[in-house]
Amino acid sequence: MLYKFKSKVTGDVIMLQANGQRVLEIIGKHSASEPSTKGILLPEQMPQALEALKNAVLLEEAQQQEALAQAQAENLPPPRFEAISLRQRTLPFMDMIRECLKAKEAVTWGV
Repeated sequence: MLYKFKSKVTGDVIMLQANGQRVLEIIGKHSASEPSTKGILLPEQMPQALEALKNAVLLEEAQQQEALAQAQAENLPPPRFEAISLRQRTLPFMDMIRECLKAKEAVTWGV
């Protein structure tokens, strides 16, 4: 399954299911008890969504730096991380949210 995020002011942002679900979990629009195959992100929810995404990216980067430092301190090989970081995955979606916030337009998916 794919997640296709749409708006009236930007092009679509498409993510694989696992990545889309992770992004939606970060912004509070998806959980195991309430899966979100369809939904809407309203302009008034966008500042909190952007902040949540930014914090998740910073947390992932800090965890990776800590893991690298620990491996180096213990003379171990560096840990392997996903080839595409959360920052790279979320950037197009965050850009979409920023543009929609300026235009006061919603982001939808699954509709």
